[in-house]
This record gives sequence, structure tokens and C-alpha cells, in this order.
Amino acid sequence: MTVATAAQGAYIVAALLFVLALAGLSKHETARAGNGFGMAGMALALLATVALAADRDIEASGTGLLVVAAVLGALFGLRRARAVEMTAMPELIALLHSFVGLAAVLVGWNGHLQVEAHPGGAEARALSGLGTLGIHHAEVLIGVSVGAVTVTGSLVAFLKLSARIASAPLSLPGKNAYNLGSLLSLLGLIAWYVAAPHLALLIAATALALLLGWHLVASIGGGDMPVVVSMLNSYSGWAAAASGFLLENDLLIITGALVGSSGAYLSYVMCKAMNRSFLSVIAGGFGAPAVGGAATEQGEHREIRAPDAAALLRAAESVIITPGYGMAVAQAQYGVAALTERLRERGVRVRYGVHPVAGRLPGHMNVLLAEAKVPYDVVLDLDEINADFANTSVVLVIGANDTVNPAAEEPDSPLAGMPVLRVWEAGQVVVFKRSMASGYAGVPNPLFFRENTAMLFGDAKEGVEGILRAL
Repeated sequence: MTVATAAQGAYIVAALLFVLALAGLSKHETARAGNGFGMAGMALALLATVALAADRDIEASGTGLLVVAAVLGALFGLRRARAVEMTAMPELIALLHSFVGLAAVLVGWNGHLQVEAHPGGAEARALSGLGTLGIHHAEVLIGVSVGAVTVTGSLVAFLKLSARIASAPLSLPGKNAYNLGSLLSLLGLIAWYVAAPHLALLIAATALALLLGWHLVASIGGGDMPVVVSMLNSYSGWAAAASGFLLENDLLIITGALVGSSGAYLSYVMCKAMNRSFLSVIAGGFGAPAVGGAATEQGEHREIRAPDAAALLRAAESVIITPGYGMAVAQAQYGVAALTERLRERGVRVRYGVHPVAGRLPGHMNVLLAEAKVPYDVVLDLDEINADFANTSVVLVIGANDTVNPAAEEPDSPLAGMPVLRVWEAGQVVVFKRSMASGYAGVPNPLFFRENTAMLFGDAKEGVEGILRAL
């Protein structure tokens, strides 16, 4: 068996491991095994690639650089994985997406410099003989365009999620017309490049795609960040697939297609959870200044302290906990898990209501609760839990805001139409929050002023621990 044949076999096995990884990650119980499959598949793919490069009589220095790059990448990944907090996971993932996009851009430019820049060279003649030279032209510019959009879009998402820039949408005049015009211009440049490949067209397409990626994500408000992360995940997959076609690498094509399609479907699920279309997300609605009823909602809020909240829980028959990003920031999930166990020992029925876009990453809250050993069977999504709030004694809103905002039922609110957890229908609502400030989408929350709502101000972790002491 030749090294090339063995490498192709290893790529097929790695692709199957990636499919198993996605299947495993679809459930809490099998998520750890799914991660294991993914790591094994990537390790196998890397080993096969290094062996294939060594077998192709590449200079020793080239193979050495490949190994050094892989080692440096592994060390960087291990260091970041060990140091990153769960609260910083969304921005880390956005940053990693930018690396995939950058790789696609570099592969595309390399393809141009090898073939299009030398039309009389051996590789160009070989492609011409196969009748695929025009296809190669398209692969170069499509890969560069998708990759460049992913690079700057992911960097802007990283900056927004890490609070290095404001999360509010950038509202330039005619921003949607600019996005559409840029997309049409890119398509025109691709057609022109396929007909007559020139370096100037490649430079123009790269620059335009970089600007489009920046403007596209900068124009999207903070409330849509979970959709943006999954959207960029999809873009990075398609960029990888384009690189796979350019490099004639079956594993890159398969992996890119898996990531691209799963990211696209996840974006669809997130949009459905917010009752929005993908185009409305691109237009950047959430995070715009609030208008109408939600902005004019006024009243006196009522404060509560931990011992009084504990008294409410002692008398409760059923409790629903709705977590949000504030719980992640405070690292309160362990205290919340302990509180759950204490209440269940007292005979109180405790469940969790998790909104699909709670936090800043799809599934963020589920991971945090699983990390704290909260039983899977009491963690329910919006559709499963929403009808039960009316029959619940006490709801604890821990760090959530936009996902429990009744303003979503007002037609003139920026959140209008977004399905939310109807916590206000419960007997009593206790909101753990640092202040009366608006949520990440920038929309005021009238829940804070309802008669059955009490505000427990301060750090969520300290508040939960105070209730535990009182109990």
C-alpha cells in the first residue's frame, strides 16, 4: 500500500469520526464522547497530511515547517483551552473562525500565484489539459471572497463579544444597499476573474470582501450575537470546503461541508427561536435604540434581600430557574446547582427554563449547567417550559434579561415577535441583577416594575450563596 492510498484511507476514517463527533454533540449524555471523536479525527488527519507531504519529495525544510506549524498551533490551542473561562468561550470561537477564513484567503492567493500568475507553467497546462482551468479560477476567487468575509466578520464579532467595542449595531445610511451592492460586485468580480484572471481583480475582490465582512457584522446588534456566531461558523465551513476543492483534498471538502451545513442549520434554529428571518438578522435589528412602549415603561421597582428570597422558596411548591449570561459572568452555576439540590431535598419541584439564545453562544447555558452537575432531566427549553410558568410559585431569573422581557409582546418594541420565557405569569419573580440597566440588546425591561417582581441586586453568586445560608 502506498502512502498516498493510506492517507486517503485515513482521511475517510477521519471524516467518519467528524460525523460521529457531530452526532455525539447533539446530546448532553454523549457530548464528551463526541468531543473525543472530533479530537481523534483531527489528530489522524494531521498525521496523514504530514506523512503525505513527506512522501511527495517536498524539501526537508518544507516538511519541517509543516511540523513546526502544527506543534505551535497545538501549543497555542492547548494554552487557550486551559486558560479560557466559559464566559469568554463565545469570543474565543469567533476568533478561531477568523483563523479558518485567513487560511482560506492564503490558500486562494497561493493558488493564484501558482497557476494564474504563470499561465504557461506546468500546473496551468495540466489544468488546461483537463479542461478545469476555468473551474480553478472560480475556486480561487470564491475561496478568497468567503474567507475574507469570515476573517473581518469574525474579528468584529470577537471585539463585540469581548466588549472591546460597543455591541450596538453600526447604522450607516443605506447599509443594506451597501451590503447588497458589495455582494453583487463580488459576484461580478468572480465572473470577470474566471474570464480573465488578473492580480488586480484578486486584490479588489479581497479588499471588498474584507470590508463587507467588517460592515456585515458591525451592523448587527448585540442581541443577535448567538446567530452571528453560528453564521460565522457556517462561513468558515464553506471557506474550508473551497480550500479543499482548490487543494484537491477530500477531507477538507467533507469537513467544510459538515461545518458549513451544520452552522447554517444552527443559524436557522436560532432565527426561529427569535421569530426572525436570516435577512432581518443581517439587517441588524436587535440592539437598536428602543422605541415606543418598552422605552416609556416606568414605575417603582421593589428590592428584596437573600433571607426574604429564601423565605419565598421555603413556602414554594414549584420553582423555575431561568439562567442568562449574568450567571456565567458571576460563575454562579455551582451555587445554583447546590440550591437546586437543597430545594429538591425539601420536596420542592425545581426545573430550569433555558432560552435558545440565552448567553452569547448557542447552548452556552446548557454547558454551564452540565458543568455544575445539574440533572439533565430538569433542564427544559422554552417550548417545554413556557406553559408552566402560570402554575409556578417562584421564578428565579439569574442574570437573564432580554430572554424574559415582556416588551417582546409589544408591536413597537425592537424585540417584537421574539419568543420569550413568560416568567411574569408566575406567583413571584426574583430577578438577580447588578443594576436596573438594559440587557445586551439595549431594550429596557418592564418586568422589573411588575407588582410580582422583586430585584435582588448584587453579584449573582453572592446572592445565591446568601439564599443557601438562609435556607
